[in-house]
Amino acid sequence: MIETRLTKMMGIKHPIVCGGMMRLAYPPLCAAISNAGGLGNLTSAMYDGKESLQAAIREVRELTDKPFIVNVTLLPSIALGPEQYMAFFDACAEERVPAMEIGGVPLDRFEGGKYFKKLKDAGVKLFHKVGSVKHGKHAEEAGYDGVIAAGVEEGGHPLNENVTTTVLTPRMAEELSIPVITAGGMVNGRSLAAALCLGAEGILMATRFINTHECRVHDKVREELIRRNENETVLYGNTIGLQGRALLNDSIRKVMEIESRGGGLDEILPLISGTYGDEIWQKGNMNIGLIPVGQSIGLIHDTVSCRELLDRIVREAEEVLSHNTGRFS
Repeated sequence: MIETRLTKMMGIKHPIVCGGMMRLAYPPLCAAISNAGGLGNLTSAMYDGKESLQAAIREVRELTDKPFIVNVTLLPSIALGPEQYMAFFDACAEERVPAMEIGGVPLDRFEGGKYFKKLKDAGVKLFHKVGSVKHGKHAEEAGYDGVIAAGVEEGGHPLNENVTTTVLTPRMAEELSIPVITAGGMVNGRSLAAALCLGAEGILMATRFINTHECRVHDKVREELIRRNENETVLYGNTIGLQGRALLNDSIRKVMEIESRGGGLDEILPLISGTYGDEIWQKGNMNIGLIPVGQSIGLIHDTVSCRELLDRIVREAEEVLSHNTGRFS
């Protein structure tokens, strides 16, 4: 076992957290990760309000008695507004979820900090995803329980600072006293060992969990991620103020072409809005729409169960750390 401040704080076996996974992090996957010793993720944006999210939280609790984390990403959205975000926070406070992963706008600045206090009073551990030391310091001063240091390698929405995990993690660790969790490029035992050596208390993964048996996607999705390499994702969206990283396909090539000629949100939005979600994840069409995966796809070589994956990661990390201790002593 690898014991860190994160495992002690959350009461989990392995210092491995699942990040938000839109259209994928439903209760069965969330519970499977938690049952395997990690911290499974339930992604709030897949639900339409307080009652539906509460129902999902209760479903997770029917499937596991282990801790889990709920993701809320406070970014501009055509589907979600302040009222729905407030409903999500109310649901999490009332259900007293173990932890929350907050992305985007700091929760302590949302609605005057009302929900930050409400969640803390309910005993919820709060982790803010940040891309710079400045924002990490703000999180610590505001009273977050930890930060997620998100390197530019990650899929989804890496922060605009564009700092890699190998620089961001030790910078965070040397400047902050609260636990740092490394995100971006985290995928296997070497990743975990490296993150620990850089000063992290654990890692956050999302892309790697797609290639688990418990993730409900078409087999063609998993096959494509195994086939693709680390240089086949790209950053997009800077011209519209919403940077993202996604798998290179026809839709993203079109987005990049629109951006290069100064096109606007009206042209880009249909290509990245999630319209093609079922076509991608359930039918396996990987050449259309937005597929938010990170550079870690270059290190995905198989599909296994969540338990096998987490046990293997920790075993490999222990072997790497032990081997290199002897190697350089």
